[in-house]
Amino acid sequence: MLIEGEDNMVRFGVELANACENGEIIYLHGQLGAGKTTLVRGFLQALGHDGAVKSPTYTLVEHYRYNDKTIYHFDLYRLGDPEELEYMGGRDYFHRHATCLIEWAEKGHGYLPRPDLEISIRYYDPGHRLINLQPGTPRGRRLYEHIQEKAGLYSASSSG
Repeated sequence: MLIEGEDNMVRFGVELANACENGEIIYLHGQLGAGKTTLVRGFLQALGHDGAVKSPTYTLVEHYRYNDKTIYHFDLYRLGDPEELEYMGGRDYFHRHATCLIEWAEKGHGYLPRPDLEISIRYYDPGHRLINLQPGTPRGRRLYEHIQEKAGLYSASSSG
């Protein structure tokens, strides 16, 4: 799917949040500046967050709590070794009551649980991002289908 502009990436994040219940593991892949954190901002805004959202590059994880939802936003870009996740108690974050959005998940290979959904974001041309969704579980398939059903709300073809 093709997404045009920051506003539509935020809308994509909103729809992803609307489809999530609790306990999802979502990997976010893409180059620096591709829009991973922008997607997370939309996700958090859908839950009621109105502040800034920055990538937790140095802290590795940020915790958010809204109503009955717990969200952990990981940025593993600066992770030197996947084993560091074990030292910081990483496995404690992954439970059925928390949704985990993980940027640079490939850096935690071997220590992260299997994702429900993988989202790959890449530059297409100025102002556009190409999004590829890969469900990894039945729960991920449900997310995938919801996002595809709502694609007209945030895809480039709707921004006319």
